Amino acid sequence: MSLSSHDHPNQFALLKQRRFAPFFWTQFLGAGNDNLFKFALTVMVTYQIQVSWLPPSLAGLVIGALFILPFLLFSATSGQLTDKHDKTAMIRFVKWFEIAVMAIAAWGFMSVNIPVLLACVFLMGLHSTLFGPVKFAYMPQHLNERELTGGNGMVEMGTFVAILIGNVVGGLLVAVPQVGPTYIAWACVGLAVLGRVLAQAVPPTPATDPGLKINWNPFTETWRNLKLAHENVAVFRSLLGISWMWFFGAVFLAQFPSFAKEVLHGDEHVASMLLVVFSIGIGIGSLMCEMLSRRHVEIGLVPLGAIGMSVFAIDLYFASRGLPPSAPLTVSAFFAQPAHWRVMADLLLLSLFAGIYSVPMYALIQLRSKPTHRARIIAANNILNALFMIVSSIGVGVLLALKFTIPQVFLIVGLLNAVVAFYIFMLVPEYLLRFVAFLATRLAYRFRVKGDEHIPTEGAAILVCNHVSFVDAVLLMAASPRPIVFIMDHRIFQIPVLGWMFRLAKAIPIASQKEDPATYEQAFVRARQVLAEGDLLCIFPEGAITRDGQLAEFKGGIMKILETNPVPVVPMALQNLWGSFFSRIGGNAMTQPFRRGFCSRVGLLAGPAVPAAQVSPALLRERVAALLAEPLPGVPAGVPRPA
Repeated sequence: MSLSSHDHPNQFALLKQRRFAPFFWTQFLGAGNDNLFKFALTVMVTYQIQVSWLPPSLAGLVIGALFILPFLLFSATSGQLTDKHDKTAMIRFVKWFEIAVMAIAAWGFMSVNIPVLLACVFLMGLHSTLFGPVKFAYMPQHLNERELTGGNGMVEMGTFVAILIGNVVGGLLVAVPQVGPTYIAWACVGLAVLGRVLAQAVPPTPATDPGLKINWNPFTETWRNLKLAHENVAVFRSLLGISWMWFFGAVFLAQFPSFAKEVLHGDEHVASMLLVVFSIGIGIGSLMCEMLSRRHVEIGLVPLGAIGMSVFAIDLYFASRGLPPSAPLTVSAFFAQPAHWRVMADLLLLSLFAGIYSVPMYALIQLRSKPTHRARIIAANNILNALFMIVSSIGVGVLLALKFTIPQVFLIVGLLNAVVAFYIFMLVPEYLLRFVAFLATRLAYRFRVKGDEHIPTEGAAILVCNHVSFVDAVLLMAASPRPIVFIMDHRIFQIPVLGWMFRLAKAIPIASQKEDPATYEQAFVRARQVLAEGDLLCIFPEGAITRDGQLAEFKGGIMKILETNPVPVVPMALQNLWGSFFSRIGGNAMTQPFRRGFCSRVGLLAGPAVPAAQVSPALLRERVAALLAEPLPGVPAGVPRPA
C-alpha cells in the first residue's frame, strides 16, 4: 500500500461520508427496485397467469428488450441533461420519476394489467437511462484520484448485490398466494420513496457545462457523442472494453437457466445459485481493485482481469462437459457431487476477474474525460453497452441454432475474449505497459511509494529522477496514475524486450549533441510537444545509468526545455535499486538473475514540485539527494535498509 501522509480512508469508510453514502444507497435502492419489479413481472407472466399474446418462453426476452430500448433511444439526451444541470437535482428528479412509475406499476400489479406493467418496464428503463450518466459523472466531482477506484468498486459491488437481492425478493414476494402482487406493489413504491428520501441528503454537485444547448434529436446526438468519445483514444478504447465485458457477462447471465437445467441437471434453485455465485464474484473482484491498485486508478489490472476471464471461461467448458444425466438436483444434492465444485469455482473466478477488469476502466474514463463532457461520454458508454448486449443475444442465438452446446458457447466466448483483449491492448499499449509495471512492482520487487500526492494528476509537469537501473521507467510508470513520456538514452532501445516496451510507451530517444545532433534536437522538439499537450515528461538528468551507485551531476538539458515550457518540476528518488539484477553493479547489468532474490524491497520518494522559475540543475540534484537520504518507504526510521 502506498504510504502517503494524504492517504484517504478505505473504500468502506466512504459509506460514513455524506459526499458518498446517500448517493451510494440511492443508486443501490434504484438498482434493487428495477430488478425486483422486472423479475416479479417475469415470474408472474411465466408461472401465474396466461397471456395469449405473450407466451412464457418469450416473457423474459420481451421484458429485457423493453428495458434496454431506452438506453439506445435516450442515452445521448440524458448525457446532455447531466452535463447541463446540477447532478444532485438530476438525481432527485429521477427519483421522483421512479415514484410515479412505481405507483402506476403498483396499480398494474393489483389489477393484473400486463400492458400497463410492460409500459412501466420501458419507463423504468428510461429511469435507469437517465440515472446512468449521473451515477458515473457524480463520483469524479466528489472523489479524488486516490478514491476513484475504491468508489467505483463499491458502486459496482453494490449494483450487483442489489440486482441479486432484487431478484430474490421479487421472486419470493410474488410467489405468496393471493397477496403476492399486492406485496410487490407496496415493495416497489416503498423502495422508490425511500430512495427519494435518501437523495435529499446527496450534496450539491454543480453543472459542468451549464451553457450547453440541448440537441433533442437522439440519433444525431448519439452519433455526436460517439465522435466526442473517439477524440480521446484511450477513453474510447476503454468504452469498447467495458462494452465487451457486458457482452461477455450477458452470455453467461442469459444462459444460466438453460445451463442449470440441461447441462448441470439442477432445478430452478440451482439456476438461482448460479446467479448468486456470479454476483458474489463480481462484488469481490470489484472490491479487490482498491487493494490491488494501491488506491490509484491502476489500468494494469485490466489485462489481469481479461486473462482470468478467459482462463476460467475456457475451464468452465472442460468442467461442465460430460456431466452424467440425472433427475433434477436440489442445491444440496448438486453440491454433494465434487464434479460440480469445479464448475462453481470457475463461475466464481471468471466473474471475480470480470470485476477486476471493469472497475479500472470505469475509473479511467471518469479521470481522463473532460469534466464538461464527462456525462455525455458515459452516455456513449451506455449506448455501446446496450448495442453489445444486443449483439451478444443475437450471436448466442445463432450459435445455439447451429446446434452448439451451452458449454461450447462458453468456450467460444472465452477464446474470443482473449482475442478481443489482445486487440484492445495492442491498440492502447498503456494497458499492457501498466500490466508489466504492475507485475514488476509486485513480483520482482516489493515496491513502496511515498509522497505520490506530489505527482500531478492533471496538467503538464516534468519529473526528474536518479537513474539506477534499466527498469527505472517501469517503476515510475507504476507509481503514476497518468501516462509518462520518458526521455531515455537511445542505446536502451537496442536492448531486446525492454527496447520494444519503451518504443511501445513512445519514449523519446536522446543522444549527445556530439554523437548525433539530429536525435538530440528531435528529442527536445518531442519533449516540448508532450508538455504543450498537458502531459507528464520524465527526465533522468544524470544522462546515464549510474555505474557506481552514486548520484552524478545533473546536466542542463532540462533548462533548455523550461525556456519554452515553464512547467513545475517534481524531484523523485528511486531507493535500493543499486545491486539489483537490472543495475550495473559489478560492471554489467542483467548478468546475475538471483543476486538479490525475489521481491527485494525498493522505494520511490517524490518531493514537492519546484516552480520553473526556481529550477537549476544543482537545486534539483540537491532535492533528489535529500530524498535518497530519507528512510525507505515501508521501513520505519532507524531500521537498517536491506542490502
